[in-house]
Amino acid sequence: MKKLLTILFIFFTMTLSANAETVIYNTATQKVHKPHCQHAKKCTVNCIKIEKNDAYKRGGKPCKVCGG
Repeated sequence: MKKLLTILFIFFTMTLSANAETVIYNTATQKVHKPHCQHAKKCTVNCIKIEKNDAYKRGGKPCKVCGG
């Protein structure tokens, strides 16, 4: 039973970390960009790397180009 619980714990931990996606969040415009987006690459002042769900919790809106 202990071995089964350990396996389940590892599986769920891996699943959760696989769903965590890092995005570029512009704190001034509140736009969320994928890292490869042309607008994310140009952003130098107000942009931070953050997990996608955290960016949307802060009021982020998806980029019209990449869909962040």
